[in-house]
Amino acid sequence: MSLPFELRTQAILLDIEGTTTPVSFVSGTLFPFAATHVEEFLLLHSADHEIAQLVEQLRVHWEADARERGTDLPAWTEASSSERLRSAAAYVRSLIKRDSKITPLKFLQGRIWEAGYGSGKLQGEVYPDVPLAFSRWSAQDRRIATFSSGSILAQQLLFAHSTAGDLTPFLYAFFDTTTGVKYEAQSYSRIAAALSFAPGMILFLSDAAAELDAARAAGMQTALSLRPEVKRPVVLAHPCLTTFDEVFP
Repeated sequence: MSLPFELRTQAILLDIEGTTTPVSFVSGTLFPFAATHVEEFLLLHSADHEIAQLVEQLRVHWEADARERGTDLPAWTEASSSERLRSAAAYVRSLIKRDSKITPLKFLQGRIWEAGYGSGKLQGEVYPDVPLAFSRWSAQDRRIATFSSGSILAQQLLFAHSTAGDLTPFLYAFFDTTTGVKYEAQSYSRIAAALSFAPGMILFLSDAAAELDAARAAGMQTALSLRPEVKRPVVLAHPCLTTFDEVFP
């Protein structure tokens, strides 16, 4: 069975967690890996200017966070460079625990996962229908892109080191929070402009109804991904699919 999407659709935009990739892989593998290795990574790369900038961005976020949350945060100590890095690591673990979406955290996670994929300790998990769909949509001359709260690096790594092999040749573009918030229509307008297509010629697939609402407000076609881990909403405001086999078969 196929869903009634516009046959002239030029691009398919994909959420990742809960759409191409099991939620359990992100929450049960990627997040714990980053939390376990963050302090080791920061100490090892302490001389890296880019990492030093990330730590400073995290400190600024910590200060704003502390004003809102008070003592509900790990302490931040600047007594020495090593204590500063350990403070940053503890703060990162707290951010991961509450699934924060701030950009410096996502970028740092991407760098930690890069080391994990490079060593073979990590392998990106995708649903079985994903590589088949990528191949099919590419053969139909439809551009495939992803939009995730995870950094562009994290997205590229997941698909480059996936359980189905390197899937990045199928992917035309990657978008993350530097493009905008996933719940705001203007983010999808920016993506449409970057892909050089009218919004109506782009189909967005996600497991989050609020993201789909924003994409629809920008003029995109939408469909709700109901993978096994995704709870079916009481009110269905978007077409639903359980497999990519239903999308342009």
